[in-house]
Amino acid sequence: MQAEETPLKDCFLIKPSVFTDKRGIFLESYHRKRFAEVTGIEDEFVQDNQSVSKFGVLRGLHYQTGEFAQAKLVRVIHGKVLDVVVDLRPDSKTFQKTYKVVLDDNNLHQLYIPKGFGHGFLTLSETSVFAYKCDKYYTPGAESGIIYNDPTLNIQWDFPEEKMIISDKDMQQPTFKTLFK
Repeated sequence: MQAEETPLKDCFLIKPSVFTDKRGIFLESYHRKRFAEVTGIEDEFVQDNQSVSKFGVLRGLHYQTGEFAQAKLVRVIHGKVLDVVVDLRPDSKTFQKTYKVVLDDNNLHQLYIPKGFGHGFLTLSETSVFAYKCDKYYTPGAESGIIYNDPTLNIQWDFPEEKMIISDKDMQQPTFKTLFK
């Protein structure tokens, strides 16, 4: 397993060791001790989530607030997504900065997203199976979000907006400026 720093403080691209032979592939998707060795992070993940999405589905930008803020380790089991994170920690030197990366079932990369980040993804394949580990349990009263097309963040999804499939809830998310005045 290798960890590469992203341009955002405390956010890492994780590249697992993949073993290939005539039968297919094998990889450890998570190994707590190795993860801590390559990142210096010793989160204890307590909840695993999985979503299945169709082509063009955009989920996000989501996060949990306060004591319920979650660190996540995300990956694509099947398909391809554009994964996007934004640093929402006002005291961070990368506050308000975004990072995007393609995660798919070919590169098998994962993204470690620290607490205090907003997160979203857009499915670029016919379907995607997206999995993520969380270090805190989901708490409905602590959930928040930012609209995917926020003018301050100016995220380039590189996908026609009219073809995006977005939930009503995600279409009603507030802007960055509303949340961070």
